[in-house]
Amino acid sequence: MNANTSTMKKYQRPKKGHYLQRGLTTAKYVILGKEINEGLLFKAFLYTIFIATSYIYLNPILKMIVNMVMSERDLINPTITWIPSEIYMGHIKQAWKALHYGQAFSISMIVALSSAVFHCITCALAGYALARLEFPFKKIVFGLLIVAFIIPPQVTVLPTIIGYTKLGINDSFLTLIVPSILGFGVKGSLFVIIFRQFFLTQPKELEEAAKIDGASAFRFFLKVMLPLAKPALLVVFLFSFVWTWNDTYLPKMFLVDSQYLPLASEMLSLDRVIESFVESQQMSADEAGAVKMAASFLAILPPLLIFLIFQRHFVEGVERTGLVE
Repeated sequence: MNANTSTMKKYQRPKKGHYLQRGLTTAKYVILGKEINEGLLFKAFLYTIFIATSYIYLNPILKMIVNMVMSERDLINPTITWIPSEIYMGHIKQAWKALHYGQAFSISMIVALSSAVFHCITCALAGYALARLEFPFKKIVFGLLIVAFIIPPQVTVLPTIIGYTKLGINDSFLTLIVPSILGFGVKGSLFVIIFRQFFLTQPKELEEAAKIDGASAFRFFLKVMLPLAKPALLVVFLFSFVWTWNDTYLPKMFLVDSQYLPLASEMLSLDRVIESFVESQQMSADEAGAVKMAASFLAILPPLLIFLIFQRHFVEGVERTGLVE
């Protein structure tokens, strides 16, 4: 009797409360996770933040694209918000004409590409020198570089204008390219620091092997370090291109009387041009807003396409240059 009793106790079924407790424990692990970042609740919160942030950034762009292809009839129709009844390209044509897009696009592309290329060349050389070469007052030079990084361009613009006047290149878009040739200003300082940080991460054994083979410092930079610096070159190129493309301050200072303005500067005068059209009744106020949307789209399209094409390489480059941990 005692043996049967002990056997029954041994194989006694778990109580219903036991299954409930196990179910609650499993649900807890699924919802909260073993770690705070593994649970369903944390992931739902994270995705909510991502979706909300994406909406904040994408909503103006989507609204801009929709409004610029709406006809005047759709613009004044309160029931049409996102899907126009027809695709109307007239606002894009008006924006193209108001911006002098062909000329302004060409100037912006020449200035932005030239600045990006010269920044890559000049700042790579300076960054390599600060990272791998030994020369007198090296720490002082790096300190001056940091000082140049924090000095706003408004402080140096007047002496720069005087220098350009003496050179006879005022009111020429060359005034926007010369600073990149010299690695001058906030942009140049930042790019030198990026290259310096990248070159510091490269193993010294490469340099020692090059010295044994009799390679000079410049030859080692050109044949070994520069090919390795492709991630840093891409990051600097994209930063410089977009920075120069969107710059309105320097063109406003250096191209006072010039008729050849980059696209960002043409955008500044767009309001005045469109207001004259509205006052002369060549377009309505609703159409004026759509034309502004079309002009904004035309202005951001080139750098947006470049970023989309090189997005994956850009992210990898940022990680490898030490800008983020």
